[in-house]
Amino acid sequence: MDFGLVLQTDPPASQVVSLMKRAERNGFRYGWTFDSAVLWQEPFVIYSQILANTRKLHIGPMVTNPGTRTWEVTASTFATLNDMYGNRTVCGIGRGDSAMRVAGRAPNTLARLGEAIDVIRDLAEGREALVDGNPIRIPWIKEGRLPVWMAAYGPKALALAGQKADGFILQLADLYLTEWMVKAVRAAAKEAGRDPDAITICVAAPAYVGDDLAHARDQCRWFGGMVGNHVADLVTRYGEHSDMVPEALTDYIKARKGYDYSHHGRACNPSTDFVPDEIVDRFCLLGPAEAHIEKLRALRDLGVDQFAVYDMHDARETVIDAYGAQIIPALAG
Repeated sequence: MDFGLVLQTDPPASQVVSLMKRAERNGFRYGWTFDSAVLWQEPFVIYSQILANTRKLHIGPMVTNPGTRTWEVTASTFATLNDMYGNRTVCGIGRGDSAMRVAGRAPNTLARLGEAIDVIRDLAEGREALVDGNPIRIPWIKEGRLPVWMAAYGPKALALAGQKADGFILQLADLYLTEWMVKAVRAAAKEAGRDPDAITICVAAPAYVGDDLAHARDQCRWFGGMVGNHVADLVTRYGEHSDMVPEALTDYIKARKGYDYSHHGRACNPSTDFVPDEIVDRFCLLGPAEAHIEKLRALRDLGVDQFAVYDMHDARETVIDAYGAQIIPALAG
């Protein structure tokens, strides 16, 4: 199992770079950041510094979207980083939540997302693609490689990930939901004539190592609120009691009363009071190192290839070091 570190690009950027260097020293193979231009600093500028200060770490957004940048710009940016530092980037992409909504726009449609996945990958790898009906090829790209991993929750998005993406990003660590969603992605891949086992499965969730469960839950409760934004969209689309979406995912948002993006992804987010302890425990990895190892082994048995640690709480360095000393070695191989 591989491990990734997920950060917000809060200033100073030097601290983001420092944490990524620390992660690589501790055995993490991937470094991810949020991508929301209004809420945080521009990640692609910081990626250049992370890549320059690490040796093997693969870097990418978790996640970008097809609406805030034109597709040829996204492709060229990834390709430039790859040309400078070797093929060490991954394009995590989704419909767009905070990046679009904070700017007053709706998330992208799945049709637009599916088209963007193909175009961005083709352009970044040096092939011709149609952009707004015009054939474009970036001529200086030689031997470029850009895996595109898609974030998804709902049935149509899961199907699209199986049909198009090189990897699937699931932003929660609930065992039941992970099993259900991984099966949906792989079934869609098989139906599309693809090799289901060739799709990389990445689960991303907060991790907090320690014995004080009450404190750990409070530090990670924000995550249930963030996931709740996507779940609320699913309820709007499919209904509260739909056979298309498991009640294990939708039940907890009944007490949700809105969301303030100024606290997005932050500990002690006042918009997440509705999230019960049970959801925090199911969606996150909390407790002593042994508890993390046990749940990670269960995730690995479900086909998860990478666990990406959301490190937005008051113990960032502690968690990175604990994973490097105790948890990553136990899951190696």
